[in-house]
Amino acid sequence: MLEGKGMVKETDMPLKMQIQAMACASKALDLYDVHDCISIAAHIKKEFDKVYGMGWQCVVGFNFGCFFTHSPGTFIYFALETLNFLIYKGTSSDLSSLSVT
Repeated sequence: MLEGKGMVKETDMPLKMQIQAMACASKALDLYDVHDCISIAAHIKKEFDKVYGMGWQCVVGFNFGCFFTHSPGTFIYFALETLNFLIYKGTSSDLSSLSVT
């Protein structure tokens, strides 16, 4: 498991889900090269789809901006080592919009 602490920048996820998100990101960093952001993001998305149901999205990178709509209680933006992670579940109703830079 990757050593070091994640720093949550913004979230509306329950604490247990936040911990799962950072543990999943740490596991992905153990499995893939830090520059292989697509594989890291795919690993996290698939894990969240399996554990919490389909519809999760994941963005991983060194620097990015975005604007998205998410289901309340399903959003986290955090840093781990040199990467930033954005995980959220989209939905077609009861939406919250947020921008992250």
